[in-house]
Amino acid sequence: MIDFTEYKHIVWDWNGTLLDDAWLCVEILNRMLSCRGMKKVTIDQYQEHFDFPVVDYYKKLGFDFDRESFDDIAREYIQAYESERFRCKLQKQAEQIIISFKEKGFLQSVLSACQQSSLIEALDFFGLSDFFENITGLDDYYAHGKVDAGKKLLKNITVSPEKILLIGDTVHDYEVASVLGADCLLLPAGHQSINRLEKSGAKVCADFNQAFKNLL
Repeated sequence: MIDFTEYKHIVWDWNGTLLDDAWLCVEILNRMLSCRGMKKVTIDQYQEHFDFPVVDYYKKLGFDFDRESFDDIAREYIQAYESERFRCKLQKQAEQIIISFKEKGFLQSVLSACQQSSLIEALDFFGLSDFFENITGLDDYYAHGKVDAGKKLLKNITVSPEKILLIGDTVHDYEVASVLGADCLLLPAGHQSINRLEKSGAKVCADFNQAFKNLL
């Protein structure tokens, strides 16, 4: 169980952490693989191998960038995801936990590999925007990583980095937190397996119930 009294500002990842969308990502990816005659992946395989930058993961899957550009593949994926993303729901208890942090006086922000306007639209859709001091996404759809966006966000957070807790679902979230000097909590609810998260050296909780029991 995490002692949240050590922190003053919570920085949330979006995809896979607050939004339960890994299943949709696998569904779209498998449609793309199938139409190219490539082998589909299971959710377990996806969580064992998905990584940032996304282009490297696509290479491992066998996409041939000599035949079609990563830009074209990325656009195909994003077009499908953007048209279907509201099939997804928030992780169970996510909204309740965000409200609880707010009531207890914590400041909160979102740091995401989503494109900025898409991220804002999603938070508005779920009625969450007003809970966050800052909403920081990327300038494009290519999901290269969040380090630069994290540095940009840090400039808008008034507390010292050691009082910031970044909550995410991938090893990349831990890498970002380390660069920023913040602490990190990882939850295996989204895009990477608990096995991979535990090897990162970050704090890991099995699920929302375990992580936020003392808040609920």
